[in-house]
Amino acid sequence: MSSTPPPPGVYVPAVLFFRPGTEEIDEEAYRKHILRLAEGGVTGILVQGSNGEAQHLSHEERSRNIAFVRKTLDEAGFKHVLIIAGTGAQSARETKELCVQAKESGAGWVLVLTPSTWASAMGLDSILKFHREVADACPLPYMVYNFPTVTAGIDLDSDLLSSLGTHPNIVGTKLSCGNMGKIQRLSSSFDYQTSFATFAGKSDVFLHTLLSGGAGTIAALVNLVPKIHTKIYRLFAEYQKNKDARFLEEAFTLQAKLSMADWAVSKIGGVGGVKAIVSQEFGYGNGQVRVPLREANLGVLVQSEQGGKWWKAVEEVLKIEKSL
Repeated sequence: MSSTPPPPGVYVPAVLFFRPGTEEIDEEAYRKHILRLAEGGVTGILVQGSNGEAQHLSHEERSRNIAFVRKTLDEAGFKHVLIIAGTGAQSARETKELCVQAKESGAGWVLVLTPSTWASAMGLDSILKFHREVADACPLPYMVYNFPTVTAGIDLDSDLLSSLGTHPNIVGTKLSCGNMGKIQRLSSSFDYQTSFATFAGKSDVFLHTLLSGGAGTIAALVNLVPKIHTKIYRLFAEYQKNKDARFLEEAFTLQAKLSMADWAVSKIGGVGGVKAIVSQEFGYGNGQVRVPLREANLGVLVQSEQGGKWWKAVEEVLKIEKSL
């Protein structure tokens, strides 16, 4: 099996909305969100990333969401917007099942977290075996998702990821660790168009990743400001083409604002915070999450001195987004 990475660009781990007072999926709010992201110029959508509460969904819900997003995009004229499906689970067996279901539902790639329930009982050999075994069986091109915050501190280093990158069906990684040294090492070791693509998993290192030869970003903040991310990507492309420093200067100005907002949103409330801000600023959905996640109370938060500073950083990028 020989596979290719997803095209470089801006991808969004889309948040999922639930109907008020329940934990049932709100398809109307989800549709509005998917279309706003597509209209914002994203290259693709990650369905069932960490921000999509993947671990809180049944297999049937996961498959239904992928098919729903593909249908929503296609019917609205966004057939070019790609879908990556999060298919991580706590065993190789279940992960393989989710990968097959992702293909059947319309995804083009899968993104797989390293299992972490028994982190202390796994070594590097076990991690390598897991990803290779699942990639062997996966009917779609396979990407490795490194996010120590949600994998009990497991942080895959560049040596391990480079080893996995030689597998014919492992075509990339999302690095939510934000380690620029790791991003640089991987980006300089592989061709992101043909063999293995390195994506920043955080907006605060987006432009830095592009400058290091990375493929782009798959980041939570894109849920709020897709147009800013796509503008930075276009400015970088213009800089590469024309070697005019003015494009890069403008990109760095926007990147600085993204970095401030990315940090602020993580403090405001993560997944629940992103959903609450989307609901407040764009008029659909709500901040409800599935238990045990906590909802973010924006009204209370912004009243505190520190919360007010965080909200100011978010407001600044929202203002730019709405002007584009």
